[in-house]
Amino acid sequence: MEFFGLAEVRTDAKRLQQCLSLDRLPEFCAGISSLVKAVSEAEGEVYCMWGHFALRRENINGGVRFTMPTCPNSLAWTVTTGFPPSPERVVVHCTINRTEHDPDFIASIEEFVALWVRGLEASPELVQGCASAAPQALGDLAAP
Repeated sequence: MEFFGLAEVRTDAKRLQQCLSLDRLPEFCAGISSLVKAVSEAEGEVYCMWGHFALRRENINGGVRFTMPTCPNSLAWTVTTGFPPSPERVVVHCTINRTEHDPDFIASIEEFVALWVRGLEASPELVQGCASAAPQALGDLAAP
């Protein structure tokens, strides 16, 4: 099954890759409570809305992919930008390895995606990430 969310955030893949480290995930998604254990920059354990799971992180074209290899539903999601039909937005795309599931579990995945969208939109770091650089000196403020 697939689930999608669109965040109104203007940023780029590099910024997503810089910001969405395992230790910072709770800042961006309230559905992830904590990083329980860091094995490496790309692998760890998190406590989330479904319990305690192994989590892997991978930089991909357009952003970042996260997978839960010990999840019985093989939950995985990507956070990307720069692609049609909405290249100016950030897309949260979540999948499980089932064609059907319990309605309560489906609702929890929809909530998880919505929490990602809210967290991404609330991040001043992502929003300002691709804005023009702030002036470094008073001389930089002068009009050409």
